[in-house]
Amino acid sequence: MNKNFIWRFVKKLANLNFSIFVLSLIAFFCICGSIIEQDKSLSYYQINYPHYYLFILFLGFDHIFRTFYFALILIVFILSLITCTFSTQLPSLRNARRWKFLYSSCISKTSDYLLKNDSNSKYFFTSIVYSLMRINFFVFYKNNSLYSYKGLYGRVAPIFVHFSIIAVLLGSIVSFLFSFVVQEIVPQGEVFHLKNIINAGFYSYLPDDLVFRVDNFYINYNTNGSVKQFFSSLSLYIHNYIILHEQLIYVNKPLRFFSVTLYQTDWQIDVARINCGVNSNIQKKFFKVNINGQNCWLLNIPISKDNNIFFVVFNLDNNVLVCSSSGLILQEVNLTEKFYINNIAFTINSIVPSTGLQIKVDPGIVLVYFGFFIMIFSTFTSYISYSQVWIYINVKSLSFMGSTNRALLFFEQDMIYLNNIYSYHLLSRFKRINTLLV
Repeated sequence: MNKNFIWRFVKKLANLNFSIFVLSLIAFFCICGSIIEQDKSLSYYQINYPHYYLFILFLGFDHIFRTFYFALILIVFILSLITCTFSTQLPSLRNARRWKFLYSSCISKTSDYLLKNDSNSKYFFTSIVYSLMRINFFVFYKNNSLYSYKGLYGRVAPIFVHFSIIAVLLGSIVSFLFSFVVQEIVPQGEVFHLKNIINAGFYSYLPDDLVFRVDNFYINYNTNGSVKQFFSSLSLYIHNYIILHEQLIYVNKPLRFFSVTLYQTDWQIDVARINCGVNSNIQKKFFKVNINGQNCWLLNIPISKDNNIFFVVFNLDNNVLVCSSSGLILQEVNLTEKFYINNIAFTINSIVPSTGLQIKVDPGIVLVYFGFFIMIFSTFTSYISYSQVWIYINVKSLSFMGSTNRALLFFEQDMIYLNNIYSYHLLSRFKRINTLLV
């Protein structure tokens, strides 16, 4: 009873319709995850989906690829592929490797590609064997019957496809359980640990012995003033010992250290260090605003009870605009340049930028890449045609039958080559025999 239940369960898992249904569910959830923005704040969904945000949050559509039911569907699909591979694909491969000898009584009933040559008894068995081997067929013989095939690797391709999909899905599950993403905004010259977690798997582990330092940050601009590229120079320490000193990263060139990857993602202007008056040094934080569609950073300094001045910076290469509280530009100054407001001396000693970094650990990415590599390899392998040839030889005739699973024109071309090689080899043997008889 238990064996019958297990066997019915395995057959259900390996069923093609069931696999297509599970794959359709995966495709549906992937489409939902592509349409609905992932990992946003509650206010984002309330603003953009005012009538559906409760439904989205309840079903976990805001982080659909990290939900338990999506992982469960992937596991079911993996089991379906595994059972199909071992119950259908591997037996089919073993069956393709078996020797299938046919005889004259059954050749005409099973023919996909049929050719029958009638001749006298002077057909030479070794000639046809030699001809088949010349066009890369494997040849087997039993009781005046020949069986040959080539292109068995084409029958292996579906198995590789299954294993590649399994590797990709397993990589996704490993990422779901063990990966984490950290985002940090770090001022130039500061040291930071991994602490601002964006998302993390149930079994992920943050390495607490890693310490990073932002040694330098700078920006390259285009001629029109837009940002061309921004760079961060980083140092890596483990247990207070420097491991990596000043590796430069930028967008599309991350820092990789074993399983940890640091990406350059953003930047901002953080603080200004200002000398005010005779012996007063202050440090004020900039705030990002948008003026006429252009991003800029500003800070305010009170110079009296009812009056403030504002410092405005558009990028790190520009000078600093000094504005009144009404928005009037008072003057434009350079760094370290002394200027006066209400007889008070000011000097902007430095402007400190911050770099935006994303730190990611994803152990499943190796499995995903490996799975796609196998899939690409199996795609090329699947174009190999699996061809079979049966030949039955008796005293008065040679009966021939061939079949292929694809590329019929190439198979017919192979058969033409076979006939030419066979005829040439046979004719050569006749000439040698005649020469010996003479």
